[in-house]
Amino acid sequence: MNRDLLRDLYAAVCAALLVLTAVLVGTAIQHRDGSLRVGWPPLLASWDPHVGPGTPASVVVAAAVVAYGPSLAARLPWRPLLLAVWGTGTAWTWSLALVDGWHRGVAEQLTTRNEYLPAVGRFHDIPAALRDFTRHILIDSPDNWGAHVAGHPPGATLTFVLLDRIGLGGGGWAGTWCITVGTTAAVAVLVAVRTLADESLARRAAPFLVLAPAAVWVGTSADGYFAAVAAWAVALLALAVRGVRPGLNGFCSGLLFGLTVYLSYGLTLMVVVAGAVVWAGSSRRRPLVFALAGFVVVPAVFTALGFEWWEGYRILVTRYYQGAGGVRPYGYWVWANLACTVLIVGPATVAGVRRAVPRRHPAPPNRGDRRLGVLVTAALLALLVADLSGMSKAETERIWLPFAVWLLPACAFLTGARGWLVGQAVLALLVNHLLLTGW
Repeated sequence: MNRDLLRDLYAAVCAALLVLTAVLVGTAIQHRDGSLRVGWPPLLASWDPHVGPGTPASVVVAAAVVAYGPSLAARLPWRPLLLAVWGTGTAWTWSLALVDGWHRGVAEQLTTRNEYLPAVGRFHDIPAALRDFTRHILIDSPDNWGAHVAGHPPGATLTFVLLDRIGLGGGGWAGTWCITVGTTAAVAVLVAVRTLADESLARRAAPFLVLAPAAVWVGTSADGYFAAVAAWAVALLALAVRGVRPGLNGFCSGLLFGLTVYLSYGLTLMVVVAGAVVWAGSSRRRPLVFALAGFVVVPAVFTALGFEWWEGYRILVTRYYQGAGGVRPYGYWVWANLACTVLIVGPATVAGVRRAVPRRHPAPPNRGDRRLGVLVTAALLALLVADLSGMSKAETERIWLPFAVWLLPACAFLTGARGWLVGQAVLALLVNHLLLTGW
């Protein structure tokens, strides 16, 4: 066994020990005083071994990707590969969601009192609802919003309002939207990696983007949808700074970045990933001018309609500490959040990140490897800043999906892809069949 592989295994074992420690310590704290506010620390889940309609399909998809994924990724033409990644990733995500059945796994996920759909009926007059939005954030305010509506800018809720307006109302359509859009994030990541680094790295990463344990939470949480919007913003920026239709791609990237920060306050940290893209791209300023022009559109529209982002965030901080955020202990979650991250990215990604993070090399890495390493490191840095902020105590298995998808391409640096893919699949299948997750 070579030294690099041994170090990869050490990294994976250390990550497993972190998860085990988070489970044991978290269970003790939760039994003592209930302050963690989760059923199966560090995840918002409960112990409930079960199988369901999606079980056979999930096993078949996992086996197929392990057996054929690396070889197909190496030889398929590029565009068919992107379609195959999306199609197979969608099948993987749907099958995992349906392990819990249609109603519990998909249709009811976004309909609970803390989710988005109960608020849809209050947006009959959208401008009036936006003008009044911040008045209902605090828990002690009249007709206060549910936790997820209050905890995000109104762009998140408006997504489901607009779906309802075009006849796609209800939990089934909302869940279908989140899975359909959320699974495109893998395609966006591949486009960015190919554009900034090289195609061979993107191809090696492809099976890992398909078989990511994160799919457990992409189906079905709105954060999977947020992850895809942010991922396409980054991918289009990568194309722009590398000279591919810099005006159009730059402007569209800016539009999506503007939408991203109106879907989730915390996704302002995607600026770190965007900075890595600009660094790896070029020194040309023209794409950035177009990106900035696109970026201001969404904030301008929301501000004109009466919603002030900074005011919403200021009030949200107070709301956060009025609820579970004020009870959950920072001293536990500041490291247990990282255990959640291990569970969504899997052991292969942990090993890949070990190789990707810049360090002393016996020989200088090639340019593509270095650029991918910078992209992965930027995503890791954004995630760590979010962690230290204290505004993401628990539930990071869904909240951090937009950052986690940019850690997954680090798997391109690994050797023995099929063995690592088995580990990824087994983790996802165990989590989904042993636990009843909150999403």
